[in-house]
Amino acid sequence: MSDKWIRASEITTYVYCRRAWWLERVGGYQAHNARELQMGTAYHEEHGRTVQQATRTQRLAYALVLITIGVILFAILKSAGA
Repeated sequence: MSDKWIRASEITTYVYCRRAWWLERVGGYQAHNARELQMGTAYHEEHGRTVQQATRTQRLAYALVLITIGVILFAILKSAGA
């Protein structure tokens, strides 16, 4: 575990039992549900990547809509002036 970051699960462990938190964080002991914690971390990392991709896609869609509106306005103004 990184010494710089404290995860939400560590806070839960600390609130439940300070000694258990210390044993995991300082003593190097593994929790009984280490596999589930790793699976949860992997799930959240994948979900984060999915959210980032959705945000990028949404921004691209907004840009394309604005470009389309700009082209339409340009065509309207050009045809009105001609």
